[in-house]
Amino acid sequence: MEFEKLVKIIADVLNVDTEEITMSTTFVNDLGADSLDIFQIIMGIEEEFDIEISNDDAEKIVTVGDAASQIKKAIS
Repeated sequence: MEFEKLVKIIADVLNVDTEEITMSTTFVNDLGADSLDIFQIIMGIEEEFDIEISNDDAEKIVTVGDAASQIKKAIS
């Protein structure tokens, strides 16, 4: 369930097809995201899941899987 919500946030921010997004997709190399895009995605995640991701944890987010792990960690 989290993954589908995460994919929707990413697709909306980056204007990409949800089919392009997998757990191993990288934000920068695969999706062409810049630091502002990643910031917007993290803000979207925090809003959607009502969580807070620290700056240290945010810097570790490279792939969609990393983002999913942060969500799981924050809501558990």
